[in-house]
Amino acid sequence: RRAADARLLTDPDPGLAVPDLRAPQEDIVVPSKRERNYFIVPVPMSSPTFGTGLVLAGAYYYPQTEAEKAVQPASFTGAAAGYTSNESWAAGIMQQNYWDEDRWRFNAIAAYADFRLELVQSIDNPDQSVLDWVVSGSIFQTSVSRRFGDNWYLGASLRYLDISQDLDLDVDAPEYNIDSRIAVPGVGVSAEYDTRDMPSNAYSGARAEFKAIFSDQRNRSDGDYIGMYARYRSYHSLRDNLVLAWEVNGCQKSGSIPLWDTCRLNLRGFPVTDYLSKQSLSGQVEARWRFTERWGAVAFGGAGLVDRPFADNGDGETIPSYGVGVRFMVLPSQRINLRLDYGRSDTGSGAWYLAVSEAF
Repeated sequence: RRAADARLLTDPDPGLAVPDLRAPQEDIVVPSKRERNYFIVPVPMSSPTFGTGLVLAGAYYYPQTEAEKAVQPASFTGAAAGYTSNESWAAGIMQQNYWDEDRWRFNAIAAYADFRLELVQSIDNPDQSVLDWVVSGSIFQTSVSRRFGDNWYLGASLRYLDISQDLDLDVDAPEYNIDSRIAVPGVGVSAEYDTRDMPSNAYSGARAEFKAIFSDQRNRSDGDYIGMYARYRSYHSLRDNLVLAWEVNGCQKSGSIPLWDTCRLNLRGFPVTDYLSKQSLSGQVEARWRFTERWGAVAFGGAGLVDRPFADNGDGETIPSYGVGVRFMVLPSQRINLRLDYGRSDTGSGAWYLAVSEAF
């Protein structure tokens, strides 16, 4: 009988490792054909910033024992590349690791992008004030954090951005650096409070983040600037198939900053380039209903404010955002959703968003 039990733990695929039955049971990782731990998705994308296009996105989640699943999220390696109708393209990789019962967290991102954007100098009269803005270059960022207490993490980060931009600007904007090439190394410190049940798509818990990044523009003698960020997200499981999620975002930057490194409103219903500023504050709430095992629907609403914006876009005004969407779960083990959202604001005719993962 013991031999029969051992054979039951052995996958018939010869390419898979056979578990060591002498190890403690909680340390045995038994490969399962029923639960995928990766996804590769060709995603037709749509956004008001980049137009329509196609993104190939994928991620591999490293196998965990049952004991590891109980104390930390799954580490993963992800990659994505895409091209859009306005001739923008980007490619990048991401690594996320959790160690020592989630006492340590590590994150790294490397990417190259070539974005063809449009800047609207005046929301009230966009037909007469649209600028072509080409932004391209490489991005590298890494961070590590350590848990202190039950749910608090303190961390440090490094980043390096080497960006070229082409913009024919006909207004005076002394608070924004529009030089053709800007190299920006930076260091940051952060504090985080995290009680989410799953980082990739939380059904319960909360996350608070406080971060400061100190950057230096290599091409300017007075190029130092500081970015301060605060964000709070909360998730509430109202029923087994209904989640209420909400967030508040704040950003403030000082000094003469690169135009591509401004504060932005992470809301739906308009291009992100419509509201570039030195300070921003936004909030949104979303109801997420799963009506089958894999299919779901959402409704969302929010608003934002910007202060000291580039040109004359929304200074001191409340900028609304609202809409609805549908969801399809492409990787149930990590709750990874493919989302299609339709958002509106008080400008334009609305915008479609098609992407992998939740908006927040």
